[in-house]
Amino acid sequence: MVADLDIRFDWVFEGDNVEMKIIMLGSPGAGKGTQAKRIAEKYSIPHISTGDIFRANIKNDTELGKKAKTYMDQGLLVPDELVVALVVDRLKQGDCSNGCVLDGFPRTIPQAEALDAALKAINGRVDYAVNVEVPDANIVERMSGRRACLNCGATFHLKHIPAKVEGICDVCGAELVLRDDDKTETVLKRLKVYHDQTQPLIDYYTKQGVLVEVDGTKDKSEVFEAIINILEQ
Repeated sequence: MVADLDIRFDWVFEGDNVEMKIIMLGSPGAGKGTQAKRIAEKYSIPHISTGDIFRANIKNDTELGKKAKTYMDQGLLVPDELVVALVVDRLKQGDCSNGCVLDGFPRTIPQAEALDAALKAINGRVDYAVNVEVPDANIVERMSGRRACLNCGATFHLKHIPAKVEGICDVCGAELVLRDDDKTETVLKRLKVYHDQTQPLIDYYTKQGVLVEVDGTKDKSEVFEAIINILEQ
């Protein structure tokens, strides 16, 4: 529960309150990260990813980054209280004064409750929790078909974005590989974790009256259009 988190939200934003606070929900591979970036670009608000926050704090050798790294180096999940502290630290920055899109946070009910407490401290709240719905079978097909170039970082898909020469990167000519994270057994495990830990957030935000849902099986542009139509109603 939030009461168990040793975090103080003793800060305020300068200027107007946050205008558009959006949370992206959806299973791994649903495409919520892509949509979060497009939303952020359209409304000129920051796209905040927990992965980016972790990397930035570790790179800058901050105290929070050092703490997070101790868990990550051991292959352990970063505890809720530390994740929340990192996100709140990011929300303090001036570019969030007109809103933000949170991608990958919150992942659990305690994190959601902590976020609500942080926003309440500035008389704010979550405006929209956008759930990008994609069936598990589609997720497995999407992710297991990915092929990555470890040399230049380019990504392909056996069905949707095939390389010109099978198994060879179009960009640099290196070999394409199936990353461990994209193997079927790994994807199924990640989906189980999602359903067990993160999906309860759908009920949480439904009760708050801020959950909206879009069909993530459609073309990316169609999904984006559906989200924008909801946000601008």
